[in-house]
Amino acid sequence: MSITPRPEESTPRRSASGHDLGPLSASEREQLARGLSPEERAVLLESATERPHCGTLLHNKAVGIYACRLCGLPLFRSHAKFESGTGWPSFFDPFDREHIRSIDDRSHGMVRTEIRCRRCDSHLGHVFPDGPPPTHLRYCLNSAALQFLPQEAGSGG
Repeated sequence: MSITPRPEESTPRRSASGHDLGPLSASEREQLARGLSPEERAVLLESATERPHCGTLLHNKAVGIYACRLCGLPLFRSHAKFESGTGWPSFFDPFDREHIRSIDDRSHGMVRTEIRCRRCDSHLGHVFPDGPPPTHLRYCLNSAALQFLPQEAGSGG
């Protein structure tokens, strides 16, 4: 499946947290994709799902930011991560709600809500309404879709 920028988002804009949400051009996207492993490419560009309990970030407990593996847009903070028992990294609240786009996913004989990176439109995972308070949401992510940016000692956040 090839993903192209959405026409309704053809002009650059910034999120409330100050990040550029303007879509990447096809050439920018392909240049960034060159550095992906085969598994990362399958997840991010072809909407694949990694096997449960094998993702590299599942048991990560360090303080920092989880960002899009392809474009680097911040997606989740470590304090919003929780153990869901599903086998995938799970979060109850995004870094900035504008950084995530939701679409209906009717694959595999069920209806789910897929989540994608707002800037590069990469597949991240799914969101479900069975998470903990205060949001009661469970953003279920593929480790292959994320890069972890550790918080430097002494910095806030």
